[in-house]
Amino acid sequence: MTPPGSSLPRAVVEHLVRQLVYERLGKPLPRVASAPNPLVVNVSARHCHLTQAAVEALFGKGHQLGVHKWLYQEGQFAAKETVTLIGPRSRVISNLRILGPCRSLNQVELAYTDSIALGFEIPLRISGDIKGTPGCMLMGPAGFFEMKEGVIRALRHVHMHPDDAAFYGVKAGDAMKLRIGGPCALTLERMLCRVDPSFKLEVHIDTDEGNACNLQPNTPCELIK
Repeated sequence: MTPPGSSLPRAVVEHLVRQLVYERLGKPLPRVASAPNPLVVNVSARHCHLTQAAVEALFGKGHQLGVHKWLYQEGQFAAKETVTLIGPRSRVISNLRILGPCRSLNQVELAYTDSIALGFEIPLRISGDIKGTPGCMLMGPAGFFEMKEGVIRALRHVHMHPDDAAFYGVKAGDAMKLRIGGPCALTLERMLCRVDPSFKLEVHIDTDEGNACNLQPNTPCELIK
């Protein structure tokens, strides 16, 4: 969550300030504060990932996704383009944001409340694991694109650099807990660890989970093994 007027997420700013204050005071940093990187927790609203072929079917031959907003993970962005999702019994979700760049498969990520509104059930899956999942129809300004499968609720997960994984004592595929403070405090379990040198430390939860804990920019969060 990024404070107004800042290009850095609040957690990153607080992390840097905390390190500076403890350094000036000559005191050791608390364990969480001494982590190699600050923990950023973001709510991932419903969206889709598309192949270039799907983009061209929806927006026209040769169309390239434009950048609406850069995301926290390097090279990832919310595209200017949105589509309409048509579900069972012709129920629709309009303005479904595409995330870029294009991928090798088509995938729509929704919350459970979204699937209820559409009138069908979606499984909880790791991103990319779409075999046997429901499909849908997408509509864009240039035409339609039918997805035979690929509609999921994404398993809550944390992106980690290898340095972060070493600090928390986990490896790719492990599960952690996310303790969320504030008035609606709760602990989310089975937080999948995804580790890659290109990743920044960031948790993704969906809108249902974010609403349940009333996640705010200043809500304290902690990863627990």
